[in-house]
Amino acid sequence: MEVERFLADRCRAVEFSGIRKYFGLALRAKDPIDLSIGQPDYDAPDAVKDAAATAIRAGRNRYTPTDGLPALREQIRSTLAERHPGWMPVVLIASGVSGGLVLSLLALLNPGDEVAFADPYFVSYRQLVTMLGGKPIAVPSYPDFSFPTGAIEQALTPRTRLLLINSPANPTGRVMPPAEMQAAAELARRRDLLILSDEIYRDLTFDAGPASAADFAPERTILLGGFGKTYGVTGWRLGYVAGPAALIHEMTKMQQYTFVCAPTPFQHAMLTAMRTDVAHHARDYARKRDLVVEGLSDAFDLVRPGGGFYVFPRAPARFADASAFCDAAAERNVFVIPGGIFSSRDTHFRVSFAAPDDALRRGCRILCELAGG
Repeated sequence: MEVERFLADRCRAVEFSGIRKYFGLALRAKDPIDLSIGQPDYDAPDAVKDAAATAIRAGRNRYTPTDGLPALREQIRSTLAERHPGWMPVVLIASGVSGGLVLSLLALLNPGDEVAFADPYFVSYRQLVTMLGGKPIAVPSYPDFSFPTGAIEQALTPRTRLLLINSPANPTGRVMPPAEMQAAAELARRRDLLILSDEIYRDLTFDAGPASAADFAPERTILLGGFGKTYGVTGWRLGYVAGPAALIHEMTKMQQYTFVCAPTPFQHAMLTAMRTDVAHHARDYARKRDLVVEGLSDAFDLVRPGGGFYVFPRAPARFADASAFCDAAAERNVFVIPGGIFSSRDTHFRVSFAAPDDALRRGCRILCELAGG
């Protein structure tokens, strides 16, 4: 029997993540130099792991309220109030920032509604909007990856409901300066849009404190934050959504019938995590950023990233596209991700510097040799 005929149309509209191809190749390779992975190479602090284990042994393994542990929600809300004076959002604990993004789009998108964002973009944006019957509007930000406020405004239609911002950005590592963030907020007010602000890499910002849409348009900002990248617990699937009460209330309803609640023991562990200083990770990754930028700059055209743990160089012109370059790199046991996975253009490639220094040095040397032919 051809069981495929039972598949919903949305399955055919959504693609498998191309990142997994290179992740799989790296897993099968012998002694790979894996610069493809989108997670930190540091482990969780011992105190945070101990807190999770203690919660499990203490029997804190049942459901929490749908919107999360009250103590954790209050701790997050207090932290946000300190960062953004005068903002008093309601907080929902989600199963990762991706879970928060799903809940946000479920609550806010009708079929045919549009979501505008900069290209390049995190892979899930286009696919999730499509999955839920919306229309992604990806507006190029090349060559310097600055937020294309003017071009986005020209691309808006009466069906555009959401402006999706990611700073620091994946895959470019670019951090929006305050003036740029303010311009985006003013656009949202002028065209009556909500802002979805994906701030998963906020704690890995290197050169200046990150601006947020909550600083400029708090009344129309839905902030997505997380713990996985900050504390090295990406597998724990914990994040949060913060925003206006009426919107968070409806997202909580969506959670009742989807994720139910975020993992209970790890919510308890985050109470400890949020009191644990991990600022040294940002300092270490700033150093790794400098190592990779210095190692690649002579052979590649690139924009120095200001946060996260990615750099997004242009592929050498002698290759047909970035995919061809990444395939050639894989043949030399170096694994990086072609930019066509994150963009309508396959001209750049993503390098993760969330790796040991020796791997970064060897990987940069091989990539430069490959670029030079």
